[in-house]
Amino acid sequence: MSKTPKDPKDIFQELTDDYKDCFGDELVSIILYGSAAGTDYRPGKSDINVMIVLTDAGIENLDQALKVVSKWQKRRVAIPLFLTEAYIETSTDVFPIEYLNFQGNHVLVYGKDVLNGLSFNPENVRLQCEREIKGKLLLLREAFMETSGRGRPLKDVISHSIGAFMAIFRAMLFLKEEAPPKENRDLIRAAGEAYGLQTRVFERLLDIKEQRTKINEAELRRLYKDYLSTVRHLSRMVDEMGG
Repeated sequence: MSKTPKDPKDIFQELTDDYKDCFGDELVSIILYGSAAGTDYRPGKSDINVMIVLTDAGIENLDQALKVVSKWQKRRVAIPLFLTEAYIETSTDVFPIEYLNFQGNHVLVYGKDVLNGLSFNPENVRLQCEREIKGKLLLLREAFMETSGRGRPLKDVISHSIGAFMAIFRAMLFLKEEAPPKENRDLIRAAGEAYGLQTRVFERLLDIKEQRTKINEAELRRLYKDYLSTVRHLSRMVDEMGG
């Protein structure tokens, strides 16, 4: 059995069969989301993220899927999000950024598309943007001190943090009533145009995450300081949007 699918679509039927065997009529839908649902999927490096939507009865019996989850982890399918329709419908006010991203970048693998009909209150979106950006700013500062500004640890921080800003940029474009591009670089540029942001920092951070560039430690430290400064500016900008 191939460990990593070259195309996520190659596993749709087998994945569906496995979860139908587990849950039968309690399975509402299987939804692919994240990089594997768009153009940023990289076989062997990107995880395949799926959402498993179950009935109320099905969600009480997750132990039925333990072996299936373990099987698919070996093929880079991450542990799924197990949800119910009611949970999704009552969570858009608390997690609007997450559900906006699910809605804007997903592929229906099986069953009902529970994401298409969701709606979002713009102020809830703005508040979560502000909360996420300010929280990330604190964590990035802390990480800088913990790593003592060293190269390899800083690269790891960048690789783990930049994805969160892609989600934030999609939400910020929603606030401008603009459709977010699918590809991350286009997304960065669209957010920059919509908000008058300097996007070169985020594009260089993405280069580091995707191992497209070589950079020495002194350059990396300067880039990281620019990262902090840009996120601080972004924090102020989103705060001012609230009046």
